[in-house]
This record gives sequence, C-alpha cells and structure tokens, in this order.
Amino acid sequence: MSDEPKRAATPSRRQAARLAAVQALYQWQEGEHAPTEIIEQFLNVRTGEAGEGGMRRDADRPLFKDVVEGTVAHKDELEQTVSAALAEDWTWKRIDRLVRAILLAGAYELLHRRDVPPRVAINEYVEIAHAFYDQGEPNFINSVLDRVARQARAAELVK
Repeated sequence: MSDEPKRAATPSRRQAARLAAVQALYQWQEGEHAPTEIIEQFLNVRTGEAGEGGMRRDADRPLFKDVVEGTVAHKDELEQTVSAALAEDWTWKRIDRLVRAILLAGAYELLHRRDVPPRVAINEYVEIAHAFYDQGEPNFINSVLDRVARQARAAELVK
C-alpha cells in the first residue's frame, strides 16, 4: 500500500474531488489539523499539486468540501454504520486509516447525498481504493459499502 495514487488515468472532476476528499480525511484522522484548515489547504495551497496530497484545479470544489465537512460532522454515525456492516471478525480499529477514510466518505455519500445513486457512490470509492491498493482492499470496500447501501437505500438498488 502506498499513500500516493498509482493510476495515471485522468479522473473526472467529481472523481478528482472525491480522491482529494479521501486524502483530506486521511490527513484529518492524524489529528494535527482541524477540518476547516485542511479544506483551506486543499482549496488554496494544494490545488494543482501532483501526486499525494494534491487536488486538480478543475476538481468539483463544492463536492470536495461537502464530502469532507459532511463526513466530519457525521463521523460517529458513519463509524457506527460502517462498523455494523463489517464482517463479524472485523473491528473499526483493525481497519487501515486510508481504508477508513474511503469507507467514511463512501458511507457519507450513501447516507447523506441522495442525489448520488448508490451504485455510483460505491463504484467511485472502489475506484479510489484501486488507486492506492492492488490487493483485497478494493473488494473489502465494495463489500462494506454494498452492505451500507442495502441497509440505507435498498429500494434504489432494486431498480
């Protein structure tokens, strides 16, 4: 695992925002900076930086800000929801910090962004996982977010 994305393919504006949001949430989990400070860094300093910690200039800034702020605001609810979706032998603390950031952001969109179809939200965060991992983490994230979606938005998954 690396903290820097592997893929060179150019993501869409929304994908770029989600990737930056996951990176910001990863940084927030370190506990050294407040969410508002991290958002400010990404929007004003890190925009246009390549690689880890950077955000494309054309990234969907409102989506980035909403995912970071919303995830932080609903952290306890999201952790409980994701923990309930884990396999019996898994605990929240056992999960790698980057995977936690991906799961929190994905769960936030599934629970609080009804404008985003659940399959789209799941796919977007699985793709982010593929940018960082080449082992079982993307499958793990897919499985957990699918369980969250089936509990929170089951009717939309039947369509």
